[in-house]
Amino acid sequence: MASKPEPAREATSVGASYPLNIGQAATSSGVSAKMLRHYESLGLLGRVARTDAGYRQYSAADVHTLRFIKRSRDLGFSMAEIGELVSLWRNRRRASASVKRIAQQHVHELTVRIEAMQSMQRTLQNLLQHCHGDERPDCPILDDLASRSALDAGQ
Repeated sequence: MASKPEPAREATSVGASYPLNIGQAATSSGVSAKMLRHYESLGLLGRVARTDAGYRQYSAADVHTLRFIKRSRDLGFSMAEIGELVSLWRNRRRASASVKRIAQQHVHELTVRIEAMQSMQRTLQNLLQHCHGDERPDCPILDDLASRSALDAGQ
């Protein structure tokens, strides 16, 4: 009969008692237990230790990596980019130029997305100015959507 892992004390930055179970690692890293499993399945964490009963046991290094991944996600990096960044982070012989290239590409992609969103905002603001918003059925917003969808369909 396999025994349950001994519960670890609450993990904090100082004085944490490792290893941590999945709930404690989630709390300590700010990442949900579901995402911890996902990151592990993607290979971002490497192999997480397990008890004889199969319960995950997270080390301080695992929690540190999870915080790195969370910060990367907060900055909008894709999972592929995060995979590269984690790999570079672990490689002490890395060239910082590789990290900078990934960050510069991400900034470029963000710039393109921001410009596209600003264009959408301007278009919608213009349409809103021309919409009376009253009881009449005519609506320039719907007219624009219908005319654009017809153009897209090649009509």
